[in-house]
Amino acid sequence: MVLGLATMLGLLFIGCSTEPREIILASTTSTEDSGLFERLLPAFREAHPGYRVRVIAVGSGEALRLAARGDADAVLAHSPGAEEEFMAAGHGESRQPVMYNDFVIVGPPAGSARHCALESAAAALACIAADSATFISRGDDSGTHARERRLWDLAGIEADGEWYLEAGQGMGAVLMMASEMDAYTLTDRGTYLSLRERLHLSVLVEGDPILRNQYSVIVVRDAAELEGARTFADWITSEPAQSLIGAFGTERFGRRLFTPNAGQTSQELKIEN
Repeated sequence: MVLGLATMLGLLFIGCSTEPREIILASTTSTEDSGLFERLLPAFREAHPGYRVRVIAVGSGEALRLAARGDADAVLAHSPGAEEEFMAAGHGESRQPVMYNDFVIVGPPAGSARHCALESAAAALACIAADSATFISRGDDSGTHARERRLWDLAGIEADGEWYLEAGQGMGAVLMMASEMDAYTLTDRGTYLSLRERLHLSVLVEGDPILRNQYSVIVVRDAAELEGARTFADWITSEPAQSLIGAFGTERFGRRLFTPNAGQTSQELKIEN
């Protein structure tokens, strides 16, 4: 009887030990809405079957706050200024570049801002404000929201009034709202392309250097699943994962949605805070 009980307990222990350990990744809604994780996470699980990743998709600001509270093991964010503050406060063990894409300003194809001379993103926002054309902001302290605020500052405009709406929503939801309301918004290109067939929106401004959108992975210091977070960060910056990132979107859209750039130095990175 004693031997039987010991055997049963041993089998139970073995069964439990094969359960994958969970890594909590706080990430942006743009990486979720674009479909990137649907491609990456199965590949990570195949490479590291001892782990599974649970994604909490929120704005970059909220992702960093979750991590600072100890509610996430790793962060994938695109808000360089907030990330630097997070690291300076001692919350992060490491921070590495992963990939970049760009922001674009989108709006109704026949919208009033089409008449403007759009030599820059800030000029486009100034024109939108001058026309009191409806603009929908993420309004959620995300990396996209932070860049939008930076652009309004460059335009010398305090965005308010009935024409300026703060949604407090993720990128996909804001794009759908803008489409329904014939409004303008700032979006990452990846989410826009992934939803473009459902939207009555076209690109108004692109290519301005300030619209570059850098993503980085952070391992949270003292994370509950620290080894798992390190493993994930090492993997997403590895050649196999970087190749997957570089190929993502090419079949469906004829172009990549993200450009991998792990390993670039701070001098090589051109990051707008």
